[in-house]
Amino acid sequence: MAGAFAAFSFPFSTSEAQGIMGGHVTGNVQWDGQMSRRDSVIGASDVPEKILSNARADILYTNGNFSAGLRYEGYLGPMLGFDSKYSGQGIANYFVSYKTQDFAVTAGHFYEQFGNGMTLRAYEDRFLGIDNALRGIGVMYRPFRGITLKGVLGQQRYYWETRGLVRGVDGEVSLNDLVESWSEAKTRLTLGASFVSKYEGDETVMSDIPGYKLQLPKNVGAGAVRIDLASGGFGLQAEYARKGQDPSMMNNYIYKPGEALWVSASYSQKGLSANIQAKRVDNMCFKSVRSESGEMLYINYTPAITKQHTYAFLSMYPYATQSTGEMGLQGDFMYKFKKETLLGGKYGTDVHLNASLITGLDTTIVGGKGTDGYTSSFFGTGETFYGDVSLEIAKKLSSKLKLTATYGYVLFNPVVEAHAGDIHHNHVLIADLTWKINRKNVLRFEAEWMGSDSKYTAEVDDKRCGDWIMGLVEYNFTSSWFLSLSDQYAYNDGVGNYYNISVGYTKGATRLQVGYGKQREGIICIGGVCRNVPASNGLTFSLTTSF
Repeated sequence: MAGAFAAFSFPFSTSEAQGIMGGHVTGNVQWDGQMSRRDSVIGASDVPEKILSNARADILYTNGNFSAGLRYEGYLGPMLGFDSKYSGQGIANYFVSYKTQDFAVTAGHFYEQFGNGMTLRAYEDRFLGIDNALRGIGVMYRPFRGITLKGVLGQQRYYWETRGLVRGVDGEVSLNDLVESWSEAKTRLTLGASFVSKYEGDETVMSDIPGYKLQLPKNVGAGAVRIDLASGGFGLQAEYARKGQDPSMMNNYIYKPGEALWVSASYSQKGLSANIQAKRVDNMCFKSVRSESGEMLYINYTPAITKQHTYAFLSMYPYATQSTGEMGLQGDFMYKFKKETLLGGKYGTDVHLNASLITGLDTTIVGGKGTDGYTSSFFGTGETFYGDVSLEIAKKLSSKLKLTATYGYVLFNPVVEAHAGDIHHNHVLIADLTWKINRKNVLRFEAEWMGSDSKYTAEVDDKRCGDWIMGLVEYNFTSSWFLSLSDQYAYNDGVGNYYNISVGYTKGATRLQVGYGKQREGIICIGGVCRNVPASNGLTFSLTTSF
């Protein structure tokens, strides 16, 4: 731990030290725990430690332009679904930073993103168990109004270690801020570009030809350009990225360059919004260690263009971005029927329509390891990976009752999870009723149904298959307590009955929640990044507070 605290050992004079001591400290604490017992029906196993827990405490010190912080993490042992490499405890993150309006420098652990992340995205998601923070130095400088320059240099966090070497620069120009005569223009235009490279030493990887070793590039670069244009209610954002030869475990050590294109066009006005997004990703997996095949050590990120559903059955088959190759299209439309109209009624009616389709690329195989691997048609499409359509209608029935009704259709190809089986076609119906009894008491009812053409088999062992029903009752009372009861039941061609009860209490900045029930084996995804969650049957608890 000595290295963690050495970063804070600056030679301040007495007066400077007194100034530092005049700052203030804030922080937050989170402790999540889990107990699980064997349940052969849903596939849950006994937990040898009996109690699993993830804990963390973030401490931040600020004084004017100066700030410093550290994070303690403890995984004793890691909760189900988190990699066992997290086992242990200690100072996992530390930094010092100095920031002004036009200049910032951070030393230690930091997070950064260039554009949409297609060349660099250092971020953390504690619920997915992903933290690829850079440990090194990051700088931001604005030499002129409207111009922002960034630079990063560091190694990526890999559980309790650091791996790889990442270098990157990014520049962004806001023409409306740079050109004084354009400052009041209704049309806003921002341009950006980035370049990121990694260094990795040589290693022995054999080609498909016996006796021949692959010559691996030690330095791999990726560059991107982007545009952000807005005028009135219209908006257009686009980014194109290209990566050099980067043979790795993820692409079977082929030498084909990578590329990715993301485009988003939108229009909005009062009561209406519409958006359409498209993307194409071809061999764009970019990791600081070529032999890493899990979810860690990604340098970049390709934005997901599927809706992040919140209801249980619509999110049962979340989509994981296929960085090795995919094409996608999404459309999103929202409209509010005005009050006192035929379809709006007394309180108005909100309609939300969303649809997306993701396919593979149209490829032709030209070789294996040590070759370009394949060729691809830019506009050609391959097999269907995922598709969904959802129509949501929300309407206040009275001053205290609000109903949300949803229909969804989901098409899912198990190949995106490296599983066998036929494509699943699911129809989902949802009714969500909220009753605001008074200012402090709210009662919510939720009912869901899913019909599927999939059937559970022991060979494939996908416990999401079959037809399902679900009911949920949630009661929030006295603005401090809540109680929730739910049950998901596979009543036809499936397996499992997953009940849950949870109670929570909030006082000030502190929240305690305890639950008991069954968790289905499956996948949790946030923004196209996913992790597997094993089945469990038992108690869970969570405590969070801040100061």
